[in-house]
Amino acid sequence: MKNVFIINGHQKYPFSEGKLNASFAEKAELFFNRNGYNVKKTTMEDEYDVNEEIEKFKWADLVFFQTPINWMGVSWSFKKYIDHVFSTGMMGEMSDGDGRTREEPKKNYGLGGKLQGKYMMSVTANAPKEAFNDPNETFFGGISEDDLLRPMHLNFRWFGYEPLPTFMAYDVMKNPEIESDFKRFDDHLNTLFLQK
Repeated sequence: MKNVFIINGHQKYPFSEGKLNASFAEKAELFFNRNGYNVKKTTMEDEYDVNEEIEKFKWADLVFFQTPINWMGVSWSFKKYIDHVFSTGMMGEMSDGDGRTREEPKKNYGLGGKLQGKYMMSVTANAPKEAFNDPNETFFGGISEDDLLRPMHLNFRWFGYEPLPTFMAYDVMKNPEIESDFKRFDDHLNTLFLQK
């Protein structure tokens, strides 16, 4: 796993310029470069060509995706990116449609992925860690971080990727612990990619 495609999915707003997500994406890029990986990247604020993005996915052994949670999902700019790139890619470059065949039209939905490799999501959220995995916390009702991110997991699974453990920085607007988050992030990367 030596080719890494880094995506920064942050959408800038007046109250959230994206510095923290950019910092995590930069830390990831430095980590992978320092450890001999080849890196390509895309930022939602940049212009992109759909066909070039498809080639990045086909090239990558690992897709590293950095995003804030915006209204329980990814930013609208990343959703637009998914609609453009993934929808184009599913017609043969990244998957064979939805995986079903004329012979078996009711089976194997979502299993047409043609890509191999892994993905890792790194997420910033304003929710505290304690809001997850606790049925007494009424809003999320006991769901995990990965339950909340299930649509993104399914998007990557559609193309054949396997998940790596998700990283999340919590409470980043009301009660940030940035230095601690950076340390946990470094440990997360070291554990996943350096320890055998």
